[in-house]
Amino acid sequence: MLNIIIALFTGLATGAIQFFLLFKFVTNVTGEGIGKKTVLFALTQFLFPFAVLVICAFLLPENLLWVGVGIAVALITSAVIRFISVSKNK
Repeated sequence: MLNIIIALFTGLATGAIQFFLLFKFVTNVTGEGIGKKTVLFALTQFLFPFAVLVICAFLLPENLLWVGVGIAVALITSAVIRFISVSKNK
């Protein structure tokens, strides 16, 4: 049971970090254009969750599903919260 909780919180943290990186990437593309910083955000946003999933596959293979669920929940929740906060400001 503890392994499932660890896997879920790892996924939630990874999803939150991935959303932050994706938000920074989109902000840079729409504002500044494509530069070195934008490419770094794009690569990090793509490779970070992959690296976490690979590490979890070696350490907690039976709970890899919960890491993926945590990532998805964090991404969807972050996107909805961001949408609501932007919609209220308009």
